Amino acid sequence: MQDADFIARVLVEGDQRAFGELVKRHQSFVRNILRTWLHGNEARADDLAQETFLKAYRNLRQFNGQGKFSTWLYKIAYNEFRSWARNEREHQNIDEIAYEPSEPSGQVSHDFRADLNRALQLLSLEQRSVVVCCSMHGMTHQEAAEVLGWPLGTVKTHLLRGKEILRNKLADWAERA
Repeated sequence: MQDADFIARVLVEGDQRAFGELVKRHQSFVRNILRTWLHGNEARADDLAQETFLKAYRNLRQFNGQGKFSTWLYKIAYNEFRSWARNEREHQNIDEIAYEPSEPSGQVSHDFRADLNRALQLLSLEQRSVVVCCSMHGMTHQEAAEVLGWPLGTVKTHLLRGKEILRNKLADWAERA
């Protein structure tokens, strides 16, 4: 079944199990993208993911079906992240939010993952957000623009600048490859 089928079952029949299937389909990606935006802070990412799905359920009638359900859902996740980040600003600079490196994957060395995470911290929130969407999670520029609520040109500009910073900071790794 497609996402649209599950959405219809939720809206027409009030089928909560159908929404549960939507959660199962998208929870890993939502949690992973939030973890990346949060520098690997799994507990906070899980909390924000839960809020994301609660808001999606409450506002499912607002999904107009024009774009992908996943893009709509990731936009909610981004808004939850931004809302949390705004509250954190009262205590610290948003670009200095606690950094907890995630476990390295078997394909990428621990040293590279640590260097990448440190380099990501050097990016502005806007640059980091779009780099995470496009370069790390495979969204198109248009999808990232929808998720982040930005014009397409803004997405491209922040992505270009963010990639350039990362390229410079990770240049030693490129020479090793």
